[in-house]
Amino acid sequence: MHAQDPAHRKQATWWLVALVGLTLALLLAKPAIGHAEEANPNNYSCLGGIAAGTPEVGSDEQQVKYSFYCNGPITGYQLQSQIPLTGVQSPPLVTATGTLPGAPTGAALTDTFSCSGDIPGYAENCVGSAKAGYETVTGQFAIGSKLCEEPRVDPLLTVTYAYLEKGAIVQAISGPYDLGRPAGCPPNANSGFNRLNPKPVTAPAKGKKGKGGDKKPAGKKQKK
Repeated sequence: MHAQDPAHRKQATWWLVALVGLTLALLLAKPAIGHAEEANPNNYSCLGGIAAGTPEVGSDEQQVKYSFYCNGPITGYQLQSQIPLTGVQSPPLVTATGTLPGAPTGAALTDTFSCSGDIPGYAENCVGSAKAGYETVTGQFAIGSKLCEEPRVDPLLTVTYAYLEKGAIVQAISGPYDLGRPAGCPPNANSGFNRLNPKPVTAPAKGKKGKGGDKKPAGKKQKK
């Protein structure tokens, strides 16, 4: 499994803070609608998954489709991968119903996001707006390996929400949520686990002991 570069983690965190700030100018124009009726934006419930994406013309890289929804509005999100991303598609599609990859989607909305990130890198950062809960965000990114090749890509999702409340700017962040390993791949020893619920590490079995303790390798017999 590829280890995350500390520089990439630092840069991904900076981008996450930046995407919240970029939305504030838009939100100053009007307060969030119906915020009081929404779930706590610091403790949303978000669900999603990943699967094979749509091939892009002129590219032979593996495209990965992601889809998720939360139970409240969001103004930004980050996908953080444990393997390098080699491409980011923008903008994602926002639809009216909460569905997972492979399920029918609702009508397309005017809500949208703009996505970017260092390529190659470990994070995709998106700013925009899903004005209501349960709006599905569907997009894709590229990786340099095959979808079902180990280690399989397993992105974490973090969402942000910035809004005005009583004339003050309020910023919220919720996550991470694990979008899981790709759907549609053959099961293997790692199936059923993910980055937030990793496969337990088992200790290697100890060798059998004979009478009198561990057996020692026999030495060569001396010629008489």
